[in-house]
Amino acid sequence: MFTLTEVASLNDIQPTYRILKPWWDVFMDYLGVVMLMLAIFAGTMQLTKDQVVCLPVLESLEDQNPVATERPPEKALGSGKGGGHVTLAAAPLASKEQTDSVVQHFPQSSSVKQHQPTGLRTNLDFQQYVFVNQMCYHVALPWYSKYFPYLALIHTIVLMVSSNFWFKYPKTSSKIEHFVSILGKCFESPWTTKALSETACEDSEENKQRLTGASTLPKHLSTSSEEGSPNQSTPMLAKSSIKFSAEKPVIEVPSMTILDKKDGEQAKALFEKVRKFRTHVEDSDMIYKFYVAQTIIKTVKFILILCYTMTFVTSIKFDHDCEPEIKHLTGYAKFKCTHNMAFMLKKLLVSYIVLIFVYGLVCIYTLFWLFRRPLKEYSFEKVREESSFSDIPDVKNDFAFLLHMVDQYDQLYSKRFGVFLSEVSENKLREISLNHEWTFEKLRQHVTRNAQDKLELHLFMLSGVPDAVFDLTDLEVLKLELIPEARITAKISQMINLHELHFYHCPAKVEQTAFSFLRDHLRCLHVKFTDVGEIPTWVYMLKNLRELYLVGNLNSENNKMIGLESLRDLRHLKILHLKSNLTKIPTNITDLSPHLIKLVVHNDGTKLFVLNSLKKMINLAELELHNCELERIPHAIFSLTNLQELDLKSNNIRTIEEVISFQHLKRLNCLKLWHNKIISIPLSISLVKNLEFLYLSHNKLETLPITLFNLLKLRYLDVSHNSIVVIPPEVGFLQNLQHFAITGNKVEVVPKQLFKCTKLRSLSLGHNCISSLPEKIGQSLQLTHLELKGNCLDRLPAQLGQCRLLRRNGLIVEDHLFDTLPLEVKESISQETSANFANGV
Repeated sequence: MFTLTEVASLNDIQPTYRILKPWWDVFMDYLGVVMLMLAIFAGTMQLTKDQVVCLPVLESLEDQNPVATERPPEKALGSGKGGGHVTLAAAPLASKEQTDSVVQHFPQSSSVKQHQPTGLRTNLDFQQYVFVNQMCYHVALPWYSKYFPYLALIHTIVLMVSSNFWFKYPKTSSKIEHFVSILGKCFESPWTTKALSETACEDSEENKQRLTGASTLPKHLSTSSEEGSPNQSTPMLAKSSIKFSAEKPVIEVPSMTILDKKDGEQAKALFEKVRKFRTHVEDSDMIYKFYVAQTIIKTVKFILILCYTMTFVTSIKFDHDCEPEIKHLTGYAKFKCTHNMAFMLKKLLVSYIVLIFVYGLVCIYTLFWLFRRPLKEYSFEKVREESSFSDIPDVKNDFAFLLHMVDQYDQLYSKRFGVFLSEVSENKLREISLNHEWTFEKLRQHVTRNAQDKLELHLFMLSGVPDAVFDLTDLEVLKLELIPEARITAKISQMINLHELHFYHCPAKVEQTAFSFLRDHLRCLHVKFTDVGEIPTWVYMLKNLRELYLVGNLNSENNKMIGLESLRDLRHLKILHLKSNLTKIPTNITDLSPHLIKLVVHNDGTKLFVLNSLKKMINLAELELHNCELERIPHAIFSLTNLQELDLKSNNIRTIEEVISFQHLKRLNCLKLWHNKIISIPLSISLVKNLEFLYLSHNKLETLPITLFNLLKLRYLDVSHNSIVVIPPEVGFLQNLQHFAITGNKVEVVPKQLFKCTKLRSLSLGHNCISSLPEKIGQSLQLTHLELKGNCLDRLPAQLGQCRLLRRNGLIVEDHLFDTLPLEVKESISQETSANFANGV
């Protein structure tokens, strides 16, 4: 026998799932419990009190003689159990003495006729009762009267299991459990309360302003809904209103103290969980299909139960005729039986039919609700209207269906849950947490001085720009790297010393007032990006910008998208630095030709084919084409009459015969052809008479032509890391030479004529095959740097002591060679070094 507690456990769903059970599911659960109790009650009654009482039909008695047909039993009714049924009492069989006594009892009845009973006399009266009752229970009683409680129990269990199957199936239960867990945390999160209360404060503030008179509202103040809109363009320049209101700090500053650090971290973790859960659930509609399927199964089950139950309800009756074919045992062929549970079973069955009918109506309503509107789409339109979070996205598939189910429980859950789908809400949380962590004192500790002796602050991988940054009024350089939500507010106008900004993979948004300040004060801007779309459009409107550095993908397909045509507005731009993978110089850059002085293209190994547009840039003074896979010096360069410096580093140039054309570039004084594959220097190099700096290091030179030393203005000559064997003595003609580097070659002899270059300050002779140094080295009175390491020297000349400016840290040589110097020379160099350090040099 089942107890109610044991059976009710089949419907024991975790209480947390109640938020996903709409009223019809709850109502069907209660109906299921009532039907379960009814089935258990019917089964209990049948097991304990189900009886059939049978009396024989006497064929020899006439219908009007009541003696034979209505005689009460001689013995008390017995009971027993067998075959799963309660035993039934049977009517006693008549004997001759009993019949005679009955006749004597009615002496005046002329109509009474005496007949001999047809029953067989035995000594097993009680056994006959039991046997007849059992036989007639199985023969005469319909099967539905016997099995109704068990059928009702099975049907009820099936319906209850069907109602909760989507909570138990692994593929759906995992998602449901995760959703309920996240939903509960979002509902109870302090950030949810704070965000919604801020919205209420903002709404009340707006209502108050409207009541006091909308006409008095300053035009430069913006509403909270405008500020929270995610659809704003990167530069907020299309609006004339200032996004920085005086009332906003009154709302935000006190609220920052409400959310402690722990709550903030939990809220950030919830945002991440919601984002991942949405990605995981929105790609399928399995939960929706399961719920529809189980509802259809319950509806079909209801129709089936109702159809066959209505058919068999009439078969439950009180009296039954029984012909068990046991006349040879009892003497009677026909019995009249009564089923004492018929009345109760019929009432219970009618009740069961009513419950099933109500259950079916609820199922039909559920199907109507499922199909009357698309449940695989969910819109937070109402939440967006009631709050400042207008960017809450619509969701679909299983995520949408779960939210529809939650709405049937309480719409407040969806409203509070929507806070964690809003990017504006997440940004506000990040801003509060960020300002909590990065205070003015902490930022001040990160301020350093860079190589240009400027105060610099570098912020890396933060969630945003802390408000305290804009209080560093003496800051000169601000670097923002990998900050996804960088927002430059109007407070930047306080930073009057700020002239240089760096945005490294940081698509910054700038308010109107902030842009006005940057347009007037910013002089240098560095932007590093992955895709050209990351470049903020406001960059091209900084009219007073002097230097612009763009580092990222600017290939030929995206040249039209880059917006370089807008550079024509940068009237004061002097330096343009492009580090990318260009195949040609964008023609739009030529719009800058009247005022551009320096152009740098670092191409990262992509071959630069078209350079004709350079001809128009006649005012260009410095040109750098690095790593552009150039094989010859581009002819377009020879048209740049104002060019002063040319740098063709890291290309594939093998011959420089075109250098003869440089004689027309009267202002060219610096030529850098380093890190190429140049085999020889043409004799025509002497025609470029104004050269002062010549870089030919890291090539494949074997000789230096004599004409090279006719460049009398040459001050810096670097031919290191080649295969040069001999230094021509004509090197002494270079009276203005200050720096000479021939490191990493195959030089064996240093000509004494080299030291006729009396202005020589730096001499690099390291890693050659030099065996000795001329004593003339003592004539280099201005020598401050001498590299000799990696040669075949046995000793150093004592004349090094005459180089009064040479210090020990400027003498790069092995220690054992330094020890070969006379003691007074070593002391002179060391003392001089000490004296210089003492004097603060």
